[in-house]
Amino acid sequence: MIEKKQVYDNVLDLIGNTPLIRLNHITKEFKGNYYAKIEAFNPGHSSKDRVALYIIEQAEKEGIIKPGDTIIETTSGNTGFSLAMVSIIKGYKCILAVSSKSSADKIEMLKNMGAKVYVCPANVKADDPRSYYEVAKALHREIKGSIYINQYFNQLNIDAHYKSTGPEIWNQTNGEITHLVSCSGTGGTISGTAKYLKEKKATVKIIGVDAYGSVIKKYHETRELDTNEIYPYRIEGLGKNLIPSATNFEIIDQFEKVADQESAITARELALQEGLFVGYTSGAAMQAIKQLNEKNTFTDNDYVVVIFPDHGSRYMSKIYNNKWMENQGFFDCEKEMETKDIQYIK
Repeated sequence: MIEKKQVYDNVLDLIGNTPLIRLNHITKEFKGNYYAKIEAFNPGHSSKDRVALYIIEQAEKEGIIKPGDTIIETTSGNTGFSLAMVSIIKGYKCILAVSSKSSADKIEMLKNMGAKVYVCPANVKADDPRSYYEVAKALHREIKGSIYINQYFNQLNIDAHYKSTGPEIWNQTNGEITHLVSCSGTGGTISGTAKYLKEKKATVKIIGVDAYGSVIKKYHETRELDTNEIYPYRIEGLGKNLIPSATNFEIIDQFEKVADQESAITARELALQEGLFVGYTSGAAMQAIKQLNEKNTFTDNDYVVVIFPDHGSRYMSKIYNNKWMENQGFFDCEKEMETKDIQYIK
């Protein structure tokens, strides 16, 4: 019998307790102290592991799912991967409706984790029958013994982070945190984490990150869904063309919008300056911090925690691919970079 020192029963035991790492170089000109919560250290490489495991285990406790049943979800990719991973361990089938905006890497990962994947057009209205929301709902109606996770409108999405991410950040900073910066997609991460932190220290400022092309920031400010705000954008897992009930707008102090190009470039800067190979949304969160510093948001005494939600390996065909970056008009130096960074020995 192996003595259980750093030995785990299965991969799910590794979810949570991700590290907080100080940012030293990309922030060196900024006022304040900056720390990144690196969610790529979860076994499924994203913060969505927490949500997937928590919601499924709650469903098991309530007796609404049993082995052999089918888990269905709408996802930009990360939640889907986490659900597929949990399904493998717990003995469920997994069907995922995925936005066509999701990277090819993410879609291939989902297939290789045993999920059945429906790729749905990204640039359609949320109530369009082809949207990934409606496709998931239709599959849930058709398949007996299925459960629809519905992360955008599921209070358990918030609860998962209230019970894990929030306490971890509070303990890791010894309560010295003054600002939380987090991207908002479903809103579960920022809302659950913020709820815990605000209960511990009401003065903590909660700053959400939204994308240009999303309705979230304006809804926060006006409580009106302005469809004129909606247009296509490239960042995955950030912003929305609807208002998720899993976002607690009352607890968020402000939103900062970021653009596709700057967010992609900042993600690459994090790799080169901090050695952190993180995803597109992480680049967006860091870009928001850059912009907030230009607005003199922070002081020298502030302790700012930013959540980096996933790993850069899921974006090899996008932001870490020079050809894709060039095709988006993000830079035009692909040939120069290739000859500079890669030497072919003949």
